[in-house]
Amino acid sequence: MFAVLKTGGKQYKVQAGDVLRVEKLAANAGDKVQFNEILMIGGDKPTVGAPLVDGAAVQAEVIDQIKADKVIHYVKRRRKHSSQRTKGHRQQLTLLRVTEILEKGADKSGVAAATGTAAARVAAHNAEAAPAKPKKRAAKKPAAEAKE
Repeated sequence: MFAVLKTGGKQYKVQAGDVLRVEKLAANAGDKVQFNEILMIGGDKPTVGAPLVDGAAVQAEVIDQIKADKVIHYVKRRRKHSSQRTKGHRQQLTLLRVTEILEKGADKSGVAAATGTAAARVAAHNAEAAPAKPKKRAAKKPAAEAKE
């Protein structure tokens, strides 16, 4: 059985036991995560979602947080007044091992949903902003009578 899942803006076709590199997730090595955005489940009777398959999930174990190979970006402008610029970048990734594909009952599994670091930052920001209620202003004291 295989599944097509969506995470980090990309789609992956996975089977139990596969090792894959995905965009960085907010999880530590050894944690179990669950992907709930399943586009398709294949096997004897394929199930295609519209757009997602209800109740389906893919569970995986985080092996490590890694960095991809360095990508060099080099810009050179020709002739007079030319300039050169070199920039490097290493994308942060999470290494996963797929442990199980669930066709149904994903909401009852008790495994934390996989969230990217950007989504985790947004959720943390919203959590900080939610409890803060606007303070009520104290009623103004009546102005002291003008001295005569």
